[in-house]
Amino acid sequence: MTSRRFTWPHVLRWALVCVPLAGCAGPGPVGRAQPGEAQQAVVARWGAPTAEVPLPGGGMRLQYSTNPWGQTNEMVDVNAAGQVVAATQALTTPHFEQLQHGRWTEADVARDFGRPAEVSHVASWQGPIWTYRYRDSFDLMYYVYFDTAGVVRRSHPGPDTWLEVRDARGGLGMR
Repeated sequence: MTSRRFTWPHVLRWALVCVPLAGCAGPGPVGRAQPGEAQQAVVARWGAPTAEVPLPGGGMRLQYSTNPWGQTNEMVDVNAAGQVVAATQALTTPHFEQLQHGRWTEADVARDFGRPAEVSHVASWQGPIWTYRYRDSFDLMYYVYFDTAGVVRRSHPGPDTWLEVRDARGGLGMR
């Protein structure tokens, strides 16, 4: 059996490849924003948000989404003075259960959950279907169905088959 000797150039080459990729695999922003923290401090630590949504009273919701392929959307609410008042992970089962069918519009869903991973249309439904990737006990997608006026009519979770392990024939395998 031969042993392989690693040299510093070899190790550095691998580090240059692996370290940046490790950042892509992370769950999103590092550390939770704390109430009272300045908006500028959050942006300095996490970078520019993927979206900013005005809130009543002059506040702003900073959205840090990892969609379309990630499974998180950190929401940081700041007041008119630029201070953090709340920070939450929006893509969770309890949060999805707060959707109000027949009342919420596309703007409400975008405010509370951020941009979807995908917007699709099917022949059996007259309106767009927004899909969010998230993780509960396993990889899931949450489907939000809007009517042609942009009002939520139904919603439900389902498995995220894109993230499932595939067997050699392309079928779903076991983890």
